[in-house]
Amino acid sequence: MGALVGLGFGLGIALVWSAFFVPRTNREGADRGPGRLEALLASAGMSTVTARSLVGLCVVAGLVASLVMQVLSNTFPVALAFGLMAGYVPLAVVAGRARKRQREFAEVWPEAVDHLGSAVRAGMSLPEALAGLAVRGPEPLRPAFERFALDYQVSGRFGESLDRLKVLLADPVGDRVVEGLRIAREVGGGELGRLLRNLSGYLRDDAHTRSELEARQAWTVNGARLAVAAPWLVLFLMCFQAEVIHRYASAAGVLVLAGGALCCVVAYRLMMRIGRLPVDRRILA
Repeated sequence: MGALVGLGFGLGIALVWSAFFVPRTNREGADRGPGRLEALLASAGMSTVTARSLVGLCVVAGLVASLVMQVLSNTFPVALAFGLMAGYVPLAVVAGRARKRQREFAEVWPEAVDHLGSAVRAGMSLPEALAGLAVRGPEPLRPAFERFALDYQVSGRFGESLDRLKVLLADPVGDRVVEGLRIAREVGGGELGRLLRNLSGYLRDDAHTRSELEARQAWTVNGARLAVAAPWLVLFLMCFQAEVIHRYASAAGVLVLAGGALCCVVAYRLMMRIGRLPVDRRILA
């Protein structure tokens, strides 16, 4: 009996001590949203690709470019500079694909909302109208709504199916549409048709205005990219002149390369920030 009492007392002391001195496991990481790379891949429609794979591809591209330029120029600073640029190329490609996908979605969302409004006015339920977009909706959105239709058919849970649809779309406009439909579903009433009409008009006006601004801005963006790429193209051509390119192996050459790279990055980022249009963020994700 005394042994049990002593064991219980010792266990209690151990639990009290562990509550104050044993570090707790950080469980917040499991509840966090996706990181920046995961969010970028999802926005590009590449959710099956992991962030680790993307980083690995960047490393491999940088190493291969460095080796090739080392063979061509036999100058390590030049090879390192081109390796860093090549390592950034996969990230740039994914970011460009994400922007292109977002523009495509912004153009077709008004049509999708119009289809939803027509289906609701025809007497279809909201889940049926959403599932119908897999057949009658715009082409870029059909795969996501096919997954939604299958998910809702299997689970029968509209809210959870909408959550998975948002994750699959990974689009700020899609977030607003999905949340609006969720509220309309929960509140009920006969205002769903008016809500969809107003939303369609707003999305169409926003897409039209943004397309005009992007068309006027295109020459600025292309000029900035050409201005940044021109010095490095000249440097690449100089790699075939051994007596010239070897000068960049000196301390002064390294300083010139580092200063030029810094100026290009700062100037390009500044130009893009000055001419950048407001970007929709996924505040409802």
